[in-house]
Amino acid sequence: MPEYKYITDERLHDGRVARISLNRPETRNAQNRGMLVELDDAFRRAEQDDTVAVIILAGNGKSFSAGHDMGSRVVADEELPGPNQHPTFQIDGGTAASHVERRTLQEWQYYFECNRRWRDIRKITIAQVHGNVISAGLMLMWACDLIVAAENTTFADIVATRLGMPGVEYLAHPWEFGPRKAKELLLTGDSIDAEEGYRLGMVSKIFPDDELAERTLAFAERIARRPAMARMLVKESINGAVDAMGFQESLKHSFYLHQLGHAHWTAMHDDKFPAAKPGPDIEDWQTAGPIRPSRRDDSCEPALPPTEHARIG
Repeated sequence: MPEYKYITDERLHDGRVARISLNRPETRNAQNRGMLVELDDAFRRAEQDDTVAVIILAGNGKSFSAGHDMGSRVVADEELPGPNQHPTFQIDGGTAASHVERRTLQEWQYYFECNRRWRDIRKITIAQVHGNVISAGLMLMWACDLIVAAENTTFADIVATRLGMPGVEYLAHPWEFGPRKAKELLLTGDSIDAEEGYRLGMVSKIFPDDELAERTLAFAERIARRPAMARMLVKESINGAVDAMGFQESLKHSFYLHQLGHAHWTAMHDDKFPAAKPGPDIEDWQTAGPIRPSRRDDSCEPALPPTEHARIG
């Protein structure tokens, strides 16, 4: 098994369960290019392994994932020319002269197509989530067949309110939240908790925080005991039914609207920054207050004191 820098990969229960964990706890598992490429490799290796029946995707540290890493030195080094540039920035449109073309092709491969690929892995996948699952963290979670959450889990997408963008690249919100709830959560940036996720049918199980890993593993082993063909055909039947309702076309449509959002902001800014900047339209995401929970009787947005917040998107 290869040595990974940004994830961990282990085999449990005599190899029948693979557990892949995001491993940048100091950034709340914010996603950099190296992490996503390693994750793709680990998923493929688990899929290739005929002993593996179920794959768990987890996150080390206090949160499952705070979304895209938008400000660390690691990300800057990965993208900019130099000795630490990640090789994927030299392929898949990474050398295109047009800002819009480059970003569209890169995000298609590393934010959109990879999640679609993980969704269709020929094994059952379980997202084991806890803490904050923010914006692009939702994409990783939604690519899995089942979602198991700790009691302390918070789900939110704040890219509309803090970056002026229409959701993330893999926009499954209307399918996971329902259309009107998706609009509300995107337009307000408010969050839901694990109990609301369970009520919506997004979350399958909720476990105490200190029992999450153990009980997710037991859940995975229970599913692993089902016949391999039964597991695969159940997954294909349900995914196929959702696709027949338009899921795949909806994802593609939303991806290109996401790119339109980037193109809009690129045209607005002299430095070609591809999202809104703090000012009259959005608050400063680096000093913004905590994410507010969605409540049925709360319509106001009072001023909030600034607090330290993860660099997320």
